[in-house]
Amino acid sequence: MDGTNVEAFDSVLEAIGGTPLIRLARVAPAAGPPVYVKAEFLNPGGSVKDRAALSMVLAAERSGELKPGGHIVEGTSGNTGIGLAIVAAQRGYRLTVVVPDKSSREKTLILQAYGAEVVVTPGAVPREDPAHVSQLARRIAEESGGWLANQYDNPANPAAHHGGTGPEIWRQTRGRVTHFVAGIGTGGTISGTGAYLKEVSEGRIRVIGTDPDHSVYSGGDGSPYFVESIGHYRHPGTAEDLWPQSYHRDVVDVVEPIGDRESILTARRLAREEGLLLGASAGTAVAGALRLAATLPPDDLVVVVVPDSGRSYLSKYYDDEWLRGFGFLEDEHDEPTVAATARACSWLPSTASIGDALDHDGPGDRWAVTVPRPGAAGPPAAAEVTGTLDVPRLRAAAAQHRARRSDPITDYVGPALPTTGLGETRRAATAKLGQAPAAWVLTDGRVTGVFEAADPAAPS
Repeated sequence: MDGTNVEAFDSVLEAIGGTPLIRLARVAPAAGPPVYVKAEFLNPGGSVKDRAALSMVLAAERSGELKPGGHIVEGTSGNTGIGLAIVAAQRGYRLTVVVPDKSSREKTLILQAYGAEVVVTPGAVPREDPAHVSQLARRIAEESGGWLANQYDNPANPAAHHGGTGPEIWRQTRGRVTHFVAGIGTGGTISGTGAYLKEVSEGRIRVIGTDPDHSVYSGGDGSPYFVESIGHYRHPGTAEDLWPQSYHRDVVDVVEPIGDRESILTARRLAREEGLLLGASAGTAVAGALRLAATLPPDDLVVVVVPDSGRSYLSKYYDDEWLRGFGFLEDEHDEPTVAATARACSWLPSTASIGDALDHDGPGDRWAVTVPRPGAAGPPAAAEVTGTLDVPRLRAAAAQHRARRSDPITDYVGPALPTTGLGETRRAATAKLGQAPAAWVLTDGRVTGVFEAADPAAPS
């Protein structure tokens, strides 16, 4: 645009990047170093993924892989799709986005608002399953003659941050940054930014990754977690666990595991104490940055990427009822909550034998039957509970010699129970039961107990 002293862009694409640093004035340790967030939610599409989307499309145009008026296809939890939708709208491409069913409803609506075709597919399937996000996206691209963006393995993803995010942080801090913190999803942001900062500082800057504690990046068991757009879920049926080529592990000095509850409550705290409405993956990153800052001297300087806005998660992380339902909130109530009467329960993999069950010294008459997951740590994720073992019936059959120890538990497994959060009222939990005799009690989305429909020990 012509003119003097006028700050204006010729298209929305020119507004991608150049996001400010904002100091955390209230939640950071008072005696520690300054902690600044890199405000990526201020990109036009509301997330850091705008940078990668534009970089990947421009690289594909230069290489000839993407022709004028062509078809872009991508598998994504939503944010990269939104970035691609903006680029596609501006540059005249058709876009199909494949998203897992765990993605927020808001993201799907945003994608559709930009004119993208959205295909929803199950998120909890093995990587080799044709319905898996990456497999389905690849097949759609092949059948339609489209270009698959493939953010997980596309070198233009980390390149966007090596050429943009990293230099911005170095310039904005005047080279004073000592620690860089970011979550790990595709790995592009932390790899590209971290590599640049290490290069320009001659290795002085430390790069810290943050990760859901069940994600495999930080050594977790790979089971489901609730923070979107971050981490690495591994279905137990996946034959080969492939990590993204966009993630350059040699750049990251340490990966800090953060629990779902800490991530979500940190995000909510940022909204209420700093005026920053952010997604839960930002909560993961900031929680790690705050832990780090508590160990550092005041003359250090921490920069943490907050990747997206909380506006895409209002129906999840900012909805108190949603959080109570999964056991993330335990507010005080004027009436008894599930926590007051929840009974302990146990769990077994669906592959267990009757002998395994009889030898298992677990409490209660109902045990959760779960997807087999080698190396699983702690209570099972609600999403991986497939049925309910009738323990008294099984023991009676064994006592009457009607059940052999080598037989599977299959004949004694009934449907999975409904779920209720630890902090829900007994009245709300009872309303969820329907005809079921009980419900699994969830703490942070994991089965930790059982709530009986008619519990004589329950307070009235």
